[in-house]
Amino acid sequence: MVNLSVNINGLSFKNPIITASGTFGYGIEFNKFFDIQLLGGIVFKTLTIKPKEGNPYPRIVETEGGILNSIGLQNIGINNFINEIYPLIKDLNLIKIVSIAGNSPEEYYELADIIEDLEKIDALELNVSCPNVKEGGVHFGYNIKLLGKLVSEIKKRTKKILIVKLPPDITNIVNLAKEAENCGADILSLINTIKGMAVDTENFKPKLSTITGGLSGPCIKPIALYLVWEVVKNVNIPIIGIGGIMNYKDVLEYLSIGAKAVQIGTANLLNPLVTINIINDLKNYLIKKNFSDINQIIGIFNKNL
Repeated sequence: MVNLSVNINGLSFKNPIITASGTFGYGIEFNKFFDIQLLGGIVFKTLTIKPKEGNPYPRIVETEGGILNSIGLQNIGINNFINEIYPLIKDLNLIKIVSIAGNSPEEYYELADIIEDLEKIDALELNVSCPNVKEGGVHFGYNIKLLGKLVSEIKKRTKKILIVKLPPDITNIVNLAKEAENCGADILSLINTIKGMAVDTENFKPKLSTITGGLSGPCIKPIALYLVWEVVKNVNIPIIGIGGIMNYKDVLEYLSIGAKAVQIGTANLLNPLVTINIINDLKNYLIKKNFSDINQIIGIFNKNL
């Protein structure tokens, strides 16, 4: 027997495998493939105040080693989530995390206030890779002042664990992480997708309707791994690693550099069983290597430097 459970700032995960927002729907869609209660946690598809249809098609393009997406935060809206989804997921035996996004601070605050009343939701994840319309489209996640104010105000409004999902700002991510920590974030998750584009050489037009989109998949793992490592070294709150995780070895890389858990995204689109396969592979790895506890892996890379 080996222990896969991890405790992250008071949240007890039965294992470090969490599904990333936007790639696992609202969880119930995957129940036909396996018992999703075997997972450590779920981050539900990002919610906004009102339902969103998202961007026009085409909005997903395959690239070498990954995908570009420009879904545009398509979702059913907070009220439909409460009425239709919450009754189905509220009693699931795993950590339940709601991702929220807004075009203004007030929209984030309203969402946080509403979700505060949902007793069975364990944590909030702030998707801050959104433009602040009131500030002329400046992105919350790339502006330290806007990020700090947003995190600080939401922290005052909620007793739930507050996770801030950071964008891949290579030159500034440590400062963003420190600001989020100082303003009340309980956990940081990183990274979000990296901006990219693709050109159709048959007609020399963009492959995405929005021209640019978010790049994810194994091609971004080296970048994500480096940024997680940098942030782990510079903050005192736990980190959840995201980016290009396709198998258990990828998970081990993130844990070894100090991430307490991981979120798996694009891989779910390729194989709906990938998360449960990874959990089983982690168990087998620990047994093979004579580890009794997954927590023995966390930070081991840094100790070996």
